[in-house]
Amino acid sequence: MRPHVELVDERDLIWHTGEFEHAEGSARQRNLSYDEEDGSASLKVRFTTDWSRPAGVHHAATEWYILAGRVTVGDTVLGPEGFWMAPAGVHTPPVTAEAGTEILLFREYGDWHFDLTATDREGLRPDQKLVVLQTSDMPWIDVRDGSPMRFDLGGTPVPGLYIKMLARDEKTGFYSRLIKAKPGWREEPLAHHPCTEEAYCLDGAFDYNYGKMWPGTYFWRPALIRHGDFTADAEKGCTWIVRSDSDLVDWYTSDARVVREGEATNWGPDHPHSVPPRFVEPVRSRSIGPWDNPSYQ
Repeated sequence: MRPHVELVDERDLIWHTGEFEHAEGSARQRNLSYDEEDGSASLKVRFTTDWSRPAGVHHAATEWYILAGRVTVGDTVLGPEGFWMAPAGVHTPPVTAEAGTEILLFREYGDWHFDLTATDREGLRPDQKLVVLQTSDMPWIDVRDGSPMRFDLGGTPVPGLYIKMLARDEKTGFYSRLIKAKPGWREEPLAHHPCTEEAYCLDGAFDYNYGKMWPGTYFWRPALIRHGDFTADAEKGCTWIVRSDSDLVDWYTSDARVVREGEATNWGPDHPHSVPPRFVEPVRSRSIGPWDNPSYQ
């Protein structure tokens, strides 16, 4: 199980050697979140030289989203906002990346191992196929027009959001998509979901109960964690790449309260060097600052 990461700026993370087998060239990675049990991970990767890898199959379901530069998958050239996804065991053609290219790389249910082969691994479902998209050419779709995401408990789509669906497993509901919130979009109640959720901010900004997101900030959230009081930037709105391990449904909590009561004994106003206790504090990026920084209250 991955740890709860909320909220971190990828620039605060150190660079590691890129986890690629059978590749020519060099790459570095920042670990946004990492499952030490099975190798699942979400990574920011920078290719420091021209890079290439021959055809084969991944041990993990693998996705790339291109932030900058150029990637070639088989005969398809992808620029910024390009995306490709290979389910575990699905044949992936040769892949190249130009020096300086930056991507988000997502692995699920497996580690970095990669086998050189010319065919799919046996035993795959027939719907498991390679997906290659240049998402900048795709239209934004209002969530009210049939999107399988962000419905309230009454089955009504949450207004003010637009998506580009990147990939979805029809059996499990696991899917990746781009989401754009219109400027000033607001969703007030706290929400939680029956699924995991992760997001990397691509553009704009977003305030919520854990702090502020801006380009390069990231979270990975287990199921059932309450979060909310969302407000998108008044001028630019906000755009994320968002992933969940099943269809995302919002379960709302109105009039939420956290009550702490009691009498201080050896701390408080009469003890000038004491500080108030904290009950829960998830991962916090040093770019954002400590919880008691007034700028982020």
